[in-house]
Amino acid sequence: MAKREIPVEEMKALVGREVAVGDWIEISQERIDRFADATEDHQWIHVDSERAARESPFKTTIGHGFLSLSMLSKMSYDTVRVKGKFKMGINYGLNRVRFPAPVPAGSKLRGRFTVQAFDERDWGIQTTWGITVELEGSPKPCVAAEWVTRAYY
Repeated sequence: MAKREIPVEEMKALVGREVAVGDWIEISQERIDRFADATEDHQWIHVDSERAARESPFKTTIGHGFLSLSMLSKMSYDTVRVKGKFKMGINYGLNRVRFPAPVPAGSKLRGRFTVQAFDERDWGIQTTWGITVELEGSPKPCVAAEWVTRAYY
C-alpha cells in the first residue's frame, strides 16, 4: 500500500478515524533470534524450535511481545506521515499496551493507525495513535497500543 501523507492542517479533522493500514511484515525465526540477541531474552519459547514443537501449546516458537511492539516504528514509517515543516520526530511513549495473541514464527503482521488525539503546540505537534497490529489469519490482534509521537518545528 502507498504511504499516506497527511497535511498537518488536516489532522484535527481526523481524530477518531482510522487513517492508514500498512503492508504485511513477516516475523521470521531469524528476526526473532536477532531480537533475542539484542535484548538478551533467549527464553526457549522464542528460540528453541524443537522444544517449542514438543512443549509449547503453540507447537512452534513465538515472537516476543516487545518485538511486535518494536515494529510500530517501521510500520509507521512505511504507512503514514504527517506533512509539515518538522526538523525531527520522536517516540514520546506509550499510554497503554496489550498483547492479546501470540505471534508464531513465520507469521505476518500489519498495523492499523487511528488518530486518537492531536495537539498543536508552539514547539510542534503531539499525536496519540491508536494502533492495532493484526496477525494474518487471526481473529485477535497481537498488539493493541496507544502510542504518543511528537514532531518538532
